[in-house]
Amino acid sequence: MKKIIKGSYPIIGMHCASCKILIERSTQKLNGVISSKVNYGAENLNIEYDSDVINFSDISKAVSNLGQYSLLSSEESKKDKDDKKLAEFKKLKRILIFSSILSIPFLLLMLTMLFGDLMFDLKWINLFQFILATPVLFIGGYEIHRSAITALRIKAFNMDSLISMGTVTAWLYSTVQTFLSLFFGFDSLEVYFEASVFITLFIILGRYLEARAKKQTNSAIESLIKLQVKEAIVIKNGKETLVALELVKVGDVVLVKPGSKVPIDGKIIEGSSYIDESMITGESVPVKKETGDMAIGSTLNKSGYLHVQVTKVGSETTLAQIIKMVEDAQASEAPIQKLADKVSGIFVPIVLAISLLTFIYWMIFGTFAIAIYTAITVLIIACPCALGLATPTAIMVGTGKGARLGVLIKNATALEIANKITHVVFDKTGTLTLGKPSVSHFELIKDDAKTRSMILTLEKKSDHPLANAICEYLKDSKELGISKFEDVSGFGVRAKVDDQHISIGNQVMMENSKIKILDDLLETTNKKRENGQTVSFISINSKVVGIIGISDAIKSDSVRVVKKLRDLGITPIMLTGDNRKTASAVAHQIGIKKVYSEVLPKDKADIISQIKNENENFVVAMVGDGINDAPALVTSDIGIAMGTGTDVAIESADIVLVGGSINKVIDAIEISKTTVRVIKQNLFWSFGYNVLGIPIAAGILYSTFGILLSPILASVAMALSSVSVVTNSLRIRRSN
Repeated sequence: MKKIIKGSYPIIGMHCASCKILIERSTQKLNGVISSKVNYGAENLNIEYDSDVINFSDISKAVSNLGQYSLLSSEESKKDKDDKKLAEFKKLKRILIFSSILSIPFLLLMLTMLFGDLMFDLKWINLFQFILATPVLFIGGYEIHRSAITALRIKAFNMDSLISMGTVTAWLYSTVQTFLSLFFGFDSLEVYFEASVFITLFIILGRYLEARAKKQTNSAIESLIKLQVKEAIVIKNGKETLVALELVKVGDVVLVKPGSKVPIDGKIIEGSSYIDESMITGESVPVKKETGDMAIGSTLNKSGYLHVQVTKVGSETTLAQIIKMVEDAQASEAPIQKLADKVSGIFVPIVLAISLLTFIYWMIFGTFAIAIYTAITVLIIACPCALGLATPTAIMVGTGKGARLGVLIKNATALEIANKITHVVFDKTGTLTLGKPSVSHFELIKDDAKTRSMILTLEKKSDHPLANAICEYLKDSKELGISKFEDVSGFGVRAKVDDQHISIGNQVMMENSKIKILDDLLETTNKKRENGQTVSFISINSKVVGIIGISDAIKSDSVRVVKKLRDLGITPIMLTGDNRKTASAVAHQIGIKKVYSEVLPKDKADIISQIKNENENFVVAMVGDGINDAPALVTSDIGIAMGTGTDVAIESADIVLVGGSINKVIDAIEISKTTVRVIKQNLFWSFGYNVLGIPIAAGILYSTFGILLSPILASVAMALSSVSVVTNSLRIRRSN
């Protein structure tokens, strides 16, 4: 039996989209690897492999053999990974400083040639340039040439192949010219040592600026990690002890003082306070917490002393789960990225062909010097790096912004699709309403203690939210013996209590059981439903003995969110198991016109499919919070779960709204719109840069206007193209 392992491993040393393609294709060829995908923006290898055939060390070695790349294992700590990335960044900075110092004489020489007379013979000046250019090219540009040679060895090409060929060709041509004139008396012709130097310098500078900018795209995760508390005050045997957070266990009681952070997720067992949860939920208003309420780790205790019993530790805590979701989302790839990947995959061979054709053309219709000049410029200006960065950097910034606002986007596909949503289907209870139902009407034909006790006993066995409201209302009654309990999903509950048959459920349940409902009770029921109450009937021994009206307050932001959706051209829909009159009354208050009522849990997914099938252009989002919403969340194009909902719903969803505010649905759509717009801008300029730049580099303007693009300017343009894409992506952080 195969032992399949899926892993996401950081890669150190990638610097262009060609690196991504090279690593992907090479690892995909390894025996035992099922699938392999590199996310250039997140610098991760997402790989699935059979561990009986190949192990991580084999994969890591294969990646290292491709060049200056290092594949980091999942066992390595976050600090180890950050240290290696920092070391790589510092090394790049040292090389940049080294190359910059040696390039200064070239800059002075260029200024002298422009504005003054040369004091020395040109052949000696060329020798001086050779002495300075050689270390810049082969020491400063060592990693570039090493990568190009490695790619060639495995019969592949990458971006470094183009840069290496261009700079080495310029250096070789110039070196030959220098020594021919110096030792063999040939005339001193124009040399291109400065091109090799400045191209290398600007490539290194571009990578340095890109690396620094990319660090900012990942700032969301870094800021989340900084929120984590390092220590906690544990109360044991009446003593307070400050311990490292790693030593805190489930069941421990921790003390949270005013002005300090809640160290870990838990249940408040003593005290009350206002807690600022903005760092987790994005909500700026502190929330009142009392005994019995849950506290989230890393949130800020504003006032009172709290005793919190730990319920989750380590990777199970809310903040750890959020960090994991953001990391997974940033490591995923959006569908729109496929186009850029296809172009990047064939880009280098095409550029090599264009460079060769350019050289041949100018050899025939121009001079050898022009042929070399334009061929080198074509190699240098062409760059798939911007294409490779266009999508992942925007995805990283978009998901990071979402995390800060309390919108956890699990994957890049959801982020891309969310801007196309045409319909948003809301579950009612806990989504549009607070999900804290309370009994607003309780009526028994014969109100006595025994009947109340029977009702309490039956509802105690149910896990339905309405049952909790009834139990709270009847909490002073005592429980009786119960047997033959049955939960009729979507209808109600029934059992034998104190030797009597009792049923509590909706009108359909009564009708299916052939139980007659008195006209007076039906009249009262209709009035309660028109006010938005959910009504349950109480039957004892096949006779209706009363009704219970339960109301669930509408969330303060439901009306505003529904109106905003309509303004965006999105159709809001309500989906509920409530009676038609109750559902219509609630929908009317909120402003929703399309309602599906009396829907059984098993039918919710079918309704989502029905809406999707009405038009192939419909993109349907489902917003829910319960276990019974999970199938519908999966069936929809975008499943959106309330962070206050069940674990099953959260697991099934594509987007999780931390906290209970549905206003974050609008935030999710707006973030998607902004991110996709930026991705399209990035791709447009990336494609446009190459479409315009390569013909100009090839000399298309020379015959008519006498304009040739300098290889040095080409290297500057190439470096700036990647930096501009990253900078454009960072604008998402500042968008409204």
